[in-house]
Amino acid sequence: MNQYEIDHLATVRAGAPESMVLLKTDGSFPLAAPGRLALYGAGARRTIKGGTGSGDVNSRHVVSVEEGLENAGFTITTKSWLDAYDGVAADNHKAFVADLKARAKAAGQPAIYFGMGAVEPAPAFDLPLDGDGEAAVYVVARDSGEGNDRHPEPGDVKLTDSEIRDITALAAKFDKFLLVLNVGGVVDLTPVKDVSNILLLSQLGAAIGDAFADVLLGKSYPSGKLSTTWAAWEDYSTEGDFGDPDDTHYREGVYVGYRYFDSVGTAPIFPFGYGLGYTTFTIGAPTVSASGSEITVKTTVTNTGAAAGKEVVQVYVSVPAGDLDQPYQALAGFTKTGELAVGAGQDVAVTFDLTDIASFDAAKSATVLEAGDYVVRVGASSRNTVPAAVVELAETAIVRELHDALGDPGFTDFKPAAPVAVEVPADLPRLTVAAADLRREDAQAPVDLTEALAYAKNLSDDELSYIVLGDYSDDAEKQSIIGQASQALVGAAGQTTTRFDGLPSLVMPDGPAGLRLSPQVGVDADGPFALGEALGGLFAELMDDESTAALGADPAAAPRTPERTYEQYATAIPIGTAIAQTWNPELAAAYGDLVGVEMEHFGAHLWLAPAFNLHRTILCGRNFEYMSEDPLLAGRVAAGITRGVQAHPGRAVTVKHFAFNNQETNRLNSNSHVSQRAARDLYLRSFEIVIREAQPHALMTSYNLVNGVHTSESSDLLEIILREEWGYKGLVMTDWVVDSMARTDMKNPRATASATIKAGNELFMPGCEADRQDILAALRGEGTAAVTLTRAELEKQAARVVRMAHLLGDVASAPEI
Repeated sequence: MNQYEIDHLATVRAGAPESMVLLKTDGSFPLAAPGRLALYGAGARRTIKGGTGSGDVNSRHVVSVEEGLENAGFTITTKSWLDAYDGVAADNHKAFVADLKARAKAAGQPAIYFGMGAVEPAPAFDLPLDGDGEAAVYVVARDSGEGNDRHPEPGDVKLTDSEIRDITALAAKFDKFLLVLNVGGVVDLTPVKDVSNILLLSQLGAAIGDAFADVLLGKSYPSGKLSTTWAAWEDYSTEGDFGDPDDTHYREGVYVGYRYFDSVGTAPIFPFGYGLGYTTFTIGAPTVSASGSEITVKTTVTNTGAAAGKEVVQVYVSVPAGDLDQPYQALAGFTKTGELAVGAGQDVAVTFDLTDIASFDAAKSATVLEAGDYVVRVGASSRNTVPAAVVELAETAIVRELHDALGDPGFTDFKPAAPVAVEVPADLPRLTVAAADLRREDAQAPVDLTEALAYAKNLSDDELSYIVLGDYSDDAEKQSIIGQASQALVGAAGQTTTRFDGLPSLVMPDGPAGLRLSPQVGVDADGPFALGEALGGLFAELMDDESTAALGADPAAAPRTPERTYEQYATAIPIGTAIAQTWNPELAAAYGDLVGVEMEHFGAHLWLAPAFNLHRTILCGRNFEYMSEDPLLAGRVAAGITRGVQAHPGRAVTVKHFAFNNQETNRLNSNSHVSQRAARDLYLRSFEIVIREAQPHALMTSYNLVNGVHTSESSDLLEIILREEWGYKGLVMTDWVVDSMARTDMKNPRATASATIKAGNELFMPGCEADRQDILAALRGEGTAAVTLTRAELEKQAARVVRMAHLLGDVASAPEI
């Protein structure tokens, strides 16, 4: 094992407990010492490090829960149960794969497309619970991935009868019983919510088993908080719809997650921001002050329990309803303490800008703060806050005058018929803020393209067309769903063009749980190539001739014999949701630093991560990659990751998927209908935060449409909102739009290269000759769908690529392998 692997596994192991959320405790844990332990559940031996799809990471080894406990000195007394469950799981998986292949054949699709991200439901079983020991642990596991969504059924969102039966029996049999959730998203815990000890382990990368053992023995402690609301399935909002292959209507408007639950008065099982520890804390009486538009909340956090720990202080604001209805409260700021010893206290301050909670008023095409009383609330979760002060605004303030952009969704957003009233205690301290202090610049200065434009103007039309596409071979007739493999880094998703001397090519490995690379590489006279299966797991099992062809490979090609080999193992870090559960942007930056080091080692420039679309619904199959239902938490954590990566010269992130990518069902052709207010107040706000705080060097648009226009083809989104209003300075690329993935039987077509380039998305990935010809035809005025490109438009887009190629490629060092 390389030294970087050893060092990075230690980083993941040390940070992982901050992602673990202790949901319930009776004080039985941690255990004093390793001993005999009864271990059950799908995740005990078959522990899931992270979800499936393009974000999977090929680490050298993943420590399972069973292995981690044995490494720590435990004797597992349930080997026979775990062996028997392996047999059940293997049979279930065999049937699952066969069913996928049969359904793919019936649908006339390559199995690898049909089964991408498909959720394998947990199987039914009836195995004797004959283990013994000081304690028992049951590990529920759920997997999901890119390409398919989850389902509110047993074995997925809901528990199976087998799981409910065994969890209930073990809780009654053992004095010390811990239910562990090795899941990437919400599971409805209603049938077992009375279990005394529940730990959300989450999916924490390659060191997950060792990190769990550390927490079970009290060598470390859980300090995570939920980044999304956990409730009974039936209690989630049904105002919007989900999963239609053609059109999804975000009718719930801004009432997403805790904003909905708090506003309609429905109690979740575990609220947003909630999490316990091995100790207890008190948050002292807060003091609130105002300076201009900035509000500062100060308080003292004291450890009142019997163990060390960390607490998160959360500040929410109840915004007064005026012309605009408002959720009961919204997160405005937060901070996490350092480690507090027993009896120790820490003074903390949370400062936020009132303008950051402004709402978009479509009638004014502006963000506004309406006149009234703003109640500042402080606590340890969204359902555990106390009013601390009132900020008075005497007149409505126009914060920014923006644009009428993104179109009309075709409906009026939901409003609660009888919203929970916001009480304003008469004895609260009252502060005043002047409307004049809340005015902000409406537009930002554009980036300077002078030098890059001078270069672009000297290129021919043909040359410009290559620059705005990913690198591809002239004779390539097919594309891979993971892109034309990078020639510079085997297993990377792609790279920018290599056709120009003196213009660096930017190499792009996928993410966001670490770098996705081919772990074993061979080299022959034709260059490097992946050894073994190019894609593992379910991908490999679904391979057939149609799928092989779809991947751009020749099934009849002779195998290549390497003259030498080398390794490219990367470190699997926690999934996005787990990183958000730390509520610690500094720890997120440490994970980004880890990735930046590995990018330097392997010679990568742009990591296709972080991903942080909001958890609009718990059914989105890609939620594990994403971070939160709240844009502030998601944006600040993503900004931390960005800072960590981009502290390394020549290495950068690609924040994604911009925007409204909240379902995987027919993701290339799905049209998200979203109001301008919901778009700006929720779904775009997290991206605005990361751009303002960390200025990521690249951004990836999403596959879906918004109000009838592909996000990659929306000049409203890319030129007006992203660049003019927010001042974004980086590179914009598409997600991998591959011809072989396109369906012609859908209501909405896939994006095209010409329309994408015209709209301000300067890099169409992965690119092929058909895409280039589409661009050239549009330049001649012969483009499809009446799209025409001017020479000036193409020059500008190419110049943006050239600028970033030099910004990153000129300073990046050569790989170490």
